[in-house]
Amino acid sequence: MLHSVIALLLSIALLLLANGLFATLLSVRMAQEGFSTGLAGLVGAAYFAGLVLGSVLAHRLVERVGHIRTFAALASLISAFAIMHAIIVEPIFWAGLRFLAGMCMAGVFVVTESWLNGAATNQNRGQVLSAYLITTYTALGLGQLLLNVYDPSSFVLFSLTSILFSISLLPLVLDRNANPVATPPTRFSFRALYRISPFGMVGCFASGILTGAFYGLGPIFGGGMGMSVAGISAFMSVTILGGLVLQWPIGRLSDRYDRRSVMVGVLFATALASLGVVLVAESRWEILLLVAAIQGGTSFVVYPLSVAHTNDHIDSADLVQASAGLLIAYGVGAVVGPLWAAQVMEQVGPAGLYYTSALTALLVAGFGVYRMTRRQGPTAEEQGIFVPLTRMTAVAAELDPRGEGGEERT
Repeated sequence: MLHSVIALLLSIALLLLANGLFATLLSVRMAQEGFSTGLAGLVGAAYFAGLVLGSVLAHRLVERVGHIRTFAALASLISAFAIMHAIIVEPIFWAGLRFLAGMCMAGVFVVTESWLNGAATNQNRGQVLSAYLITTYTALGLGQLLLNVYDPSSFVLFSLTSILFSISLLPLVLDRNANPVATPPTRFSFRALYRISPFGMVGCFASGILTGAFYGLGPIFGGGMGMSVAGISAFMSVTILGGLVLQWPIGRLSDRYDRRSVMVGVLFATALASLGVVLVAESRWEILLLVAAIQGGTSFVVYPLSVAHTNDHIDSADLVQASAGLLIAYGVGAVVGPLWAAQVMEQVGPAGLYYTSALTALLVAGFGVYRMTRRQGPTAEEQGIFVPLTRMTAVAAELDPRGEGGEERT
């Protein structure tokens, strides 16, 4: 059933394996070079800023030169940018490279997700989306472990990242499937989207803060708490994989009960787990990894819950347009997250990362409680189905089985 996209999934797995390694490698290397936490936050935010802008502009390049040429060109550029980090070790230069890499990565995602859309049918697009989700989280999680291959202070890991970025294009460019059709993204205005689902939009923004801060500054937290390089890679890996494992059970719970109540509960759990990471950081290693996995599981599920809640208030035909707006809200949050958390960390130390996460989750949970007093939510029977998601471009939203032509909403 999924044989037609195996080559594509292998291609994106290699690319995200490299991307997962590289984001953590940069944070570790910045700590070794003595960069301030504020500069590390700037570098992390620059990547997400590029990702947001690239998501809006990438379709123009695809329309002009086609999917294969776009993917090959952008993957080659990302590979070159990875090596350039090792040649010139300077924070502002790195921030510029990460911004450009984010733009290129957005284009790669547009190509990849367009291909998945072209291969999927109404009968199997839910399975295709799940395969994409599992591939994404698994590759990002395992990429963290490659940090142990060699000393981060050397040129070797930068070279390994560049190699992985380069060979990631091979499965896709050798795929004999026809090019999919490029479709320009459309979205609701933010005002209209907020009017439709205030809690959903704010939840996506908060999810961006939580995950953007973690990806950009998680390794800085680990180093500041005395973790070794191997410890940092394990800590990052279990947090990401926890985000994969808990999506299905929490999602099914949200299908059975008022989704807003589940979202509020998840946000409170995220706040508690974030504080728990700080409290157990110096206790037994196994306990820390367990709490980190729970924190990742609750914080990473905020985005798909927010999308599902928004979908409960719109027509299925409008899902793609709404998803595009929600993704931009997420992206803006992912830019804010590293910048804000870095400032808090400079004031109170490494634990500031998780204090920021806890405060963000508590504020949004409070907003959710307020919204529950302002509008009656749909019953469990009226709610749409929950679909596990990772952060995607608007193109991949067409894979969502809740959309027009997909599964009927319950």
